[in-house]
Amino acid sequence: MKKDDPFGFDMSVSSSKKKNPRGRRGLSGASETSQRVCEHEGCEEAAKFRAPKSPDILDDYLWFCQQHVREYNLKWNFFETTTEAELAAQMTKDRVWERPTKPMKRSVEERAWARLGIEDPHQVLGANATRNPGKGAKKGRKLPPTERRAVEILEADDNWSKPQIRKVYKSLIKVLHPDMNGGDRSQEEQLSEVVWAWEQIKVSKHFRDKD
Repeated sequence: MKKDDPFGFDMSVSSSKKKNPRGRRGLSGASETSQRVCEHEGCEEAAKFRAPKSPDILDDYLWFCQQHVREYNLKWNFFETTTEAELAAQMTKDRVWERPTKPMKRSVEERAWARLGIEDPHQVLGANATRNPGKGAKKGRKLPPTERRAVEILEADDNWSKPQIRKVYKSLIKVLHPDMNGGDRSQEEQLSEVVWAWEQIKVSKHFRDKD
């Protein structure tokens, strides 16, 4: 319900627009109050439509009549002065709304391992350190870490006797030693591991001396 102002003032927005139509734009984008002349060469029509001067100057405008602003817009190319590399970079940014995901920072512990040349801290525990064998996995008897590693290298059973493991050791030496395979030294590192493993088993108190 409209209430009359006792002082005779109309404070409504619509009334203000009627009294001051400056800058009013219609649904077509035309500026109804513009007194400019179309800036297209040779045109004397009223310029009621504006368009940015260039992609680098978007807040300064050229003024045209309706016909010539349409022609101007058809020729408009925002990326006209952009190189292919710059365009590709912009497209990459647009895929993530110019907010790329930043890499996560390393923790203090990870940086400490990295200084030792170890990217994954679990590498010090062996190749299978992060694998969970599950509840139903077969459990062997308890052995010192070095002897458990020796058994794995020799691919032996932790319940075997020393003579049994020695047979496996000898068979591996025949395969890996350069004198046994034509001087091929490509497996010397593995050979060193096998020799080390047997040294651990040989002096161990956890394996039987006899079958």
